[in-house]
Amino acid sequence: MKFNSKEQSNKEYINRINLVLIYIDEHLDEDLSLESVAKVALYSPFHFHRIFKAVIGETLNSYVNRRRIEKIALELMHKNEVSIAELSLQYGFSSNSSFTRAFKSFYGVSPTDFRKQLPCKFSKISKVESKIGQEESIFEKYICNINNHLNWIEMNAKIEIKEISDLHFAGVTHIGVNGIENAFNIVLKWARSKGILENPEAKMARIFHDSFKITSPDKVRMSVAISMNETFIAENEITPVSIKKGKCIVGSFEVTPEDFEKSWSSLFVWMNEQGYKKSEVTPFEIYHNDFRNHPENKCLVDFYIPIH
Repeated sequence: MKFNSKEQSNKEYINRINLVLIYIDEHLDEDLSLESVAKVALYSPFHFHRIFKAVIGETLNSYVNRRRIEKIALELMHKNEVSIAELSLQYGFSSNSSFTRAFKSFYGVSPTDFRKQLPCKFSKISKVESKIGQEESIFEKYICNINNHLNWIEMNAKIEIKEISDLHFAGVTHIGVNGIENAFNIVLKWARSKGILENPEAKMARIFHDSFKITSPDKVRMSVAISMNETFIAENEITPVSIKKGKCIVGSFEVTPEDFEKSWSSLFVWMNEQGYKKSEVTPFEIYHNDFRNHPENKCLVDFYIPIH
């Protein structure tokens, strides 16, 4: 495959920015100044600042601040024993008050209120307090919502707990929910040119580096990828992606693309109800067909939630 100089340059930009995004996620509690991150990309700070904003749509400073706040939100969701003050200092905020202002600008509530609301949103049922006598009504709605998700799982999924080995993929980074078809087409075109699709074991996948619970849908970072037998060296915009071995909840579904959100939500509800805890490893999907070739336009897909 040949590229003109401009296309080649753009693909090199994307490849280097992908490396930077991974670096940022792994060093959120360290110095992530423009100068230090530009060194990772092997660009001058001035050049890197311009490229990063063009590719990601945010300045480096805005992106890092958002990722730090989202990381703290995840910690608040999953680690009740960690104090808010500790988290704000760990992730580089100068004071608890400055962190609280930044957090509230993202989520509309303070970190304290965010944590207080979690039992109703994400965890097992707990007492819901109300000043206007609506406790029973809120409780019943919550029970109904839980039951709806569990019924959906029972009707539409086979669930197993599996130990998976290290998984290797080749893919492209895609940000936001719009235009995802283009990312699939890029990977399929590349895989076809390499003869990878001739291997019946090769499967398309989508790997979520952000959570829709805490990240705006237009900013969620994903990798659209195809499974590989081993790791490989990046080729322009096609970069290696790996999933570490470990225990996973695996939900096998036959659903339309429109049902993916409900299926994911229901699988997470099932996880909470069974007492499992999500690990730091990112959730992902493995596809077993092209839904366009299914008589009812349904996807045969496995959803993976890595757990402790």
